[in-house]
Amino acid sequence: MSVSAILLGVAQDGGLPQPGCHCPNCAAARANPALRQRVVSLGLVDEAAGRAWLIDATPDFPAQYDALTARAPLAGVLLTHAHMGHYPGLLWLGPEAMNARGLPLYATPRMAAFLRAHAPWSGLAAGGHVTLVEIAPGQEVALSPRLRVTPVAVPHRDEYSDTVAWLVRSPSRTLFYCPDIDHWRAFQPDLRAWLQRVGVDIALLDATFFSPDELPGRDLTQIPHPLARDTASLLADGDIEVAFIHLNHTNPLWRPGPERAWIEAQGLRVGAQGDVWRL
Repeated sequence: MSVSAILLGVAQDGGLPQPGCHCPNCAAARANPALRQRVVSLGLVDEAAGRAWLIDATPDFPAQYDALTARAPLAGVLLTHAHMGHYPGLLWLGPEAMNARGLPLYATPRMAAFLRAHAPWSGLAAGGHVTLVEIAPGQEVALSPRLRVTPVAVPHRDEYSDTVAWLVRSPSRTLFYCPDIDHWRAFQPDLRAWLQRVGVDIALLDATFFSPDELPGRDLTQIPHPLARDTASLLADGDIEVAFIHLNHTNPLWRPGPERAWIEAQGLRVGAQGDVWRL
């Protein structure tokens, strides 16, 4: 029996297609349901323990919950931050839907304080539907005898909470899950060296935009993310398996073309919903 990670979605917070958008990617996804994409989320499964955990509760929580719990019952939810694609799915745990009882909800102290202070999230803890488990960035927690997780502080727009990525460790492999970050250099001067130093085998990384030309009507300095082409230049032809996630609906990497071919030529790839890694 193994420990595994399952990619339950790849899209940025608004999904694909995104409401109100008629860009080529969104139009194609409306015309062909097979092209529709769920918001990024990662499932963790320890088959020996018979338990599963979900990183981020997205607007696609119902479908992602079903996909994950087909493998093992849900034993907890881990959060990265308080932007719209990453925690609204918690509402399904409340009395109007699942009526969960005491489900562990792992969050940083600042994220936990945000949830306690604002309805309807505050009702989840007050009503006993979730049990908030505060984990400071850098603190390792054992989810099971063979699965350990550590929140890693990353720079991001922290209007409501801080933001973390997650290191996921099994006895044999380490995965780094980072769906949102402003800039790699603000996190680590040498991303490749840091990944190697902490022993990362698999890196699932923010690739919201491929280039700054995707949103001509928006100021990308107000929604900073590392460009996928720049991240690829940092990590090309390395010994770490890299899959790009959190793709905006405008991203050309959604479809076959020169951008995706270039990424693959660097030895990297775009994550796909349903990808499984044995840890």
